[in-house]
Amino acid sequence: MRFVPTAISRKVAAQGFLARKNSPTILFGAGVVSMVGSTVLACRATLKLDDVLTEVEGNKAKAVLAKEMVENGQTSEGTTYTDKEFKRDNTIILARGVGNIVKLYAPSVILGGVGIICLTKSHKILQERNAALTAAYVAVDTAFKKYRERVVDRYGEDVDRELRYEAEEVTIIDEDTGKALDTVRAAPGDPGMYARWFDSENNNWNDPAFETHNWLFLRSQQNWANDMLKARGHLFLNEVYSMLGLTHTSAGSVVGWLYKRENENGDNYVDFGCWGDNHGQPLDFNNGREGSILLDFNVDGPIWDLIDQSVAEQRS
Repeated sequence: MRFVPTAISRKVAAQGFLARKNSPTILFGAGVVSMVGSTVLACRATLKLDDVLTEVEGNKAKAVLAKEMVENGQTSEGTTYTDKEFKRDNTIILARGVGNIVKLYAPSVILGGVGIICLTKSHKILQERNAALTAAYVAVDTAFKKYRERVVDRYGEDVDRELRYEAEEVTIIDEDTGKALDTVRAAPGDPGMYARWFDSENNNWNDPAFETHNWLFLRSQQNWANDMLKARGHLFLNEVYSMLGLTHTSAGSVVGWLYKRENENGDNYVDFGCWGDNHGQPLDFNNGREGSILLDFNVDGPIWDLIDQSVAEQRS
């Protein structure tokens, strides 16, 4: 018995996996082509429709003429053409005309149906994949939050922040004397996740002479965000980014906050994460980055699939 070589079987399997991976794109393309082809065939059939209708009208006219000739005695003696026979012939003429019209448009209808099936299947596959990705993200996000809770319980919030963000201690040295003046924490680059820097590159930032205005602005925007959350029952992270003059992100269009009576996934409020435990004084973290404030948003996670559930609970 001869077996297929392993290299060939792996190649076939890889090609099959690639086809399944790109199946939404392939089906979408096939659906678009089918719909365009269906339109073209429908246009061609319409050009031939006049001939079919003319034939139907001509046959009907022949039936009417035969009826009139029989009634006027213009046919041979004994020839009859009753009303029942006249109605039957008209029915046959119409049925044949409809059949011819169906034959004209059948290819267009079939191709259009194939296009609809392809587009529907493509949409269904994408929906299933998005649902699977959302479920996987929720599982990872939940595990990460529980991990952070254990870190905070054992080491405190300061250690949690230092582990989450890339920060290092930097010693400030006086250039004249060479002596160390102070040691600060500096965080280079983007903080990652959903956190963002609010700094001098933002149009809403105020220079050091009016530095306290930055905190007043953030406090007012946070209050506004909480008012929107309570009024609407949901709020997306990109909407908060817009309030602060920050650019949108792909994740920001999916994650956000929900407000409901029994919220197991979130806090029921928006927090920018830049104040201390008493929510009064600014949080002194990454103090080596001058002219910037780290905003660490307490999003609940993906809320698209939870909005309908929340609305249903509010109605009940």
